[in-house]
Order: sequence, then C-alpha cells, then structure tokens
Amino acid sequence: MPRARAVAPEDKGTGMSKAWFETVAEAQRRAKRRLPEGVYGALVAGSEKGLTVADNLSAFDELGFAPHTAGLSNERRLATNVLGQDVSMPVMISPTGVQAVHPDGEVAVARAAAARGIAIGLSSFASKPIEDVVAANPKTVFQVYWVGSKDEMAGRIDRAKRAGAVGLIATLDWSFAYGRDWGSPFIPEKVNFEAGRRYAAQVALRPRWLWDFAKTRTLPDLRVPNMVANPGDPSPTFFGAYGAWMQTPMPSWDDVAWLRKQWDGPFMLKGVMRVDDAKRAIDAGVTAISVSNHGGNNLDGTPASIRALPAIADAVGDQVEVLLDGGIRRGSDVAKALALGAKAVMIGRAYLWGLAANGQAGVENVLDLLREGLGSALVGLGHRSVDDLRRSDVVIPPDFLRNLGVQGPDAPVPA
Repeated sequence: MPRARAVAPEDKGTGMSKAWFETVAEAQRRAKRRLPEGVYGALVAGSEKGLTVADNLSAFDELGFAPHTAGLSNERRLATNVLGQDVSMPVMISPTGVQAVHPDGEVAVARAAAARGIAIGLSSFASKPIEDVVAANPKTVFQVYWVGSKDEMAGRIDRAKRAGAVGLIATLDWSFAYGRDWGSPFIPEKVNFEAGRRYAAQVALRPRWLWDFAKTRTLPDLRVPNMVANPGDPSPTFFGAYGAWMQTPMPSWDDVAWLRKQWDGPFMLKGVMRVDDAKRAIDAGVTAISVSNHGGNNLDGTPASIRALPAIADAVGDQVEVLLDGGIRRGSDVAKALALGAKAVMIGRAYLWGLAANGQAGVENVLDLLREGLGSALVGLGHRSVDDLRRSDVVIPPDFLRNLGVQGPDAPVPA
C-alpha cells in the first residue's frame, strides 16, 4: 500500500506560500539550489575529514525513544526560562558568523526568533550591528571572542551593554585547523573585482541569490561591525578580524574570570566538552555552559556534543544551566537533548538553511518544525511538559556516552 503524502499548508487552504518546507533537510536542499556554491560551502563548514560534523548528526540517530501507549496527555507545555529570559520553547539561536546568505542576515533571524518567542545569540563576527539586532529582538545575547587587547574586548562588551544585550556568550577555544578533504570554498576578504571574477559563474547558476541583494541595492558586506567599540566606527573585514584572533594569545582560566567580571548578567561559556572544564567554568563564575564542539568546525575527531552531555549535566547541572549545541535538525532531537540533561538547545545550521531558503519566513518555518516535533515527542513519551523529560525516555546504546575529563585535567579518556 503506498504511503500517504504529507499535506503541506498551502494544500489545505491556509494561505501559506509554497515556499513552506516540511523538514530541515528540505530547507537544506533548497538552500543548496539557491546559494552560490562557495556560499553554500561556507555554511556546510566542518574541518579536516569532517568526522565531528558527521558524528553530530549520526549520534542523534543512534538514540531511540521509549514511548507509551495509553494515558497520553493533550498538553504540550514547552515554555521555559533560559539565560534569564522567558522563552516559548527550549530552543535558542546559536551565534554564527557573517551571514551573506540573505541581505537581511541576522536581523531577519532576530525577527523570526522574536515572532516565535525565543532568544538569539549574536556573533561578534555577524554582518549586522548589535543595535539593529536588539531592536528586532530584545532577547539578544552577545557572543565575544578572545580577540585583541583586554581594553578592546572591554569596549566591545560595553557596547553590547549599551545596546541592550541581555547576556554574554564567550567562545574562547579554537585550533585554527586548515584544510577540508572535500575542499574549502573561496571566501573573499571584500567584494571586489577578483571576488566578482571568481564568483561570476556560480552566481550565474544561482541568480536568485544575487537578485535578493539587488532588490535592496546592496552587495554582501563582508565586514564585521560588532568588532569595534562604537557603532559607526570603521570595522574590520571578516578576515581582518579573524587574523587578529589568530594572533591573540590563547586565554587562561583567569582570563575567563576576568571576562565574567565585565558582565553582571547571564554569562555562558560555549564549547565545553569535558567535565573538568565544566567545573573550572563554575569556579570562574559562569552561569551557563554550552556543551558544544562548534558544529565540527574546530578540532576534528571531537565526539558529538550529545555524547558528552550526560556526564557534564550530571556533574554541574544543579549549579549552572547546561545547553546543548550541535546536530539539532528536528524537534525529536531537542527532546533527546533535554532528556539527557540539557536545559535547552542552540541551533546553527538548521536556521541558516531556513534563512537561505526563504529569509525570515524560512527561519520561522524551521522554528515551527522544531516546536511541532518537540510537542509530538512529548505526547508519545506521555509527558505534559518539557520539564518532565527524563533519561529513561531515551534508549541509549552501549558505548554511546563519552565521559570526557572525569579523572582530572590531564587524565586520558577512559577506554
């Protein structure tokens, strides 16, 4: 018997356009068809062999559910509080770099997040000024990198305060690995003749991307306006700021504590994969940590973040908020992360695919899919609220977990 076709909203007379998509995978396919090859390649990202990128996704596939049959609830209470913000569901926009996939960039993402009642993390390497993003979504959390002098960093943090950011995210670790087995895309430092020459054939094959920018009478701006202390100050290019980051000495745990003192509100350390690091982060004064391998863009061979989550949540989950970042593609993934100890999840590529596919509406589409999927998982598991999710709801195969850093800072990972 043939499978029934899923009915899209436009088929039901809701007035929604045919740009609606029913999965994040479909958003990715549309993004690939719409974007020039180099722009799409930058979103795919990853490093070296891509082991970590692949594991972020496959790890969720290894986890199963233990559903109930009867006595299920009609309630779906998804609202929670993350980083001091009341949000409609335990999903947060993860900060990502220059978003040349759409002319509205982070402002479109912020509007979508606000429309769906969630918070947004804004990167220092973003393409839109923090003032514009906060105006679109007051629940904006600013991400800082350890770049430049302490005075320069303090200036950027002070600007975020003045703009109205409600929290700070610190991303401090990076291995600066080069080379991808599938090839790295050409990313220009600025839009110039050489960039036009290199991208001409790609753009010719994907004219809708350029048309979106042409309608706004702008070209992709590869500068990073949030890397300066005052709005309107001359800002560096993405690669200029990246070079400064590479030349800045790596921070110590004392530097983490110094950063914490610059911010008197919610403060998250992003990129924690080890229990010992999580404990050190608490000693430095953080209020939240993100269990994250930076989407597989850092040290390749790092395990999926969902594998490291339970050990970290068990160790420090009663002291700080623990979030999970990496590999979220559907609402059931959110449910698995919450069951394994996360307070909420952060999404990156998922919303970027939506942005590329259909701008603000595409991001809203992705968030709606996550909401519906999470609600469906709650029903199947017999729960009324996301607060009720437990480890017993998830089938964890043998050898799935990675208890990193449980024996001390220099201990090898147990076999």
